[in-house]
Amino acid sequence: MSFQTESYANTAKTILSNLEKRNMKGYYCENAEEARKLIQSLIPAHATVTWGGSETLVETGIMDTLKQGDYILLDRKEAKTPEESRALYGRIVTADYFLTGTNAITLDGELINVDGMGNRVACLITGPQHVLVVAGMNKVSVTEEDGIRRVRNIAAPPNSIRVGANTPCSKTGVCQDCQSPDCICCQTVITRRSRVKDRITVILIGESYGF
Repeated sequence: MSFQTESYANTAKTILSNLEKRNMKGYYCENAEEARKLIQSLIPAHATVTWGGSETLVETGIMDTLKQGDYILLDRKEAKTPEESRALYGRIVTADYFLTGTNAITLDGELINVDGMGNRVACLITGPQHVLVVAGMNKVSVTEEDGIRRVRNIAAPPNSIRVGANTPCSKTGVCQDCQSPDCICCQTVITRRSRVKDRITVILIGESYGF
């Protein structure tokens, strides 16, 4: 175990303890392989599973694990028309499991997410029966304010490039607090507590993933 790995594990203990106080369950995995195995143990066969856009889920191989598993997958990208998208979203919000990353998580156990359309944060808030939030330790911020700054200046610029959004931050790498038509920072959600006990499970990974 390296000094950094040991430090991540110590920090994770603090966060997991605070998540419990907020009615959320938490796990710490040293690496992506452990996280994939954990998720396989948490999601039963034949469950209805969906997800929000997340580079973390892709980079950790969790998306591949889902696609190879014995699950009923609901992929919003499969919709070809607005009508199909609306019908599919009706199924998505009643899924058994919703997986997502988080833009930031505080030492005190708060989840901080900024979204464009809002579908990701909507399912985090309500709808799917279980929510699995996967985050590398690079997403940890000291305070809520630090977390929001992280989202705007660290996460939003590369995310804008990823989705092809023509925003100022995609050109400068710095948040301009824009009102661009392509703005991906339209909804800011701070999850300070789960109303339903253990509906939200946070899986921290002792590595860096996503933006």
